[in-house]
Amino acid sequence: MPFVTQRKVRFQHCDPAGIVFYPRYYEMLNSVVEDYFAESVGHDFNRLHVESRTGVPTAHIETDFHAPSRLGETLTFELTLRDVGRTSLTLRTLAHCNGEPRLTSHFTLVYVDLDSGRPLPWPDDMRRHFAKDCQQGYQDE
Repeated sequence: MPFVTQRKVRFQHCDPAGIVFYPRYYEMLNSVVEDYFAESVGHDFNRLHVESRTGVPTAHIETDFHAPSRLGETLTFELTLRDVGRTSLTLRTLAHCNGEPRLTSHFTLVYVDLDSGRPLPWPDDMRRHFAKDCQQGYQDE
């Protein structure tokens, strides 16, 4: 089952034409990941970054933009885990507005030690959560 959250398109997200400027989607995607870790995994970014000195930087991202999003619209983001590795997590996020697809993004996060920058194995509690959420073998539409 995907993690679902919404984001309202604000003035700060838009270019002069009133549509989302594509880099702002990446800020929204990052906030969706942050919410997933806080609300679903139980490890908010303060706990990860400040208390544990770990992080989950993006190692790879691939995005298809299907249609423009406009100021004032509410986008629904559906984050689905695709694969969990020893140190990585592969995700797919779909964004839509009233059922109309706006973007599909596939990305890989890596769990790292912030001091050394080196990858770390996922802690057991996080790995168990990911395994529960993971939909390995999911077929793209």
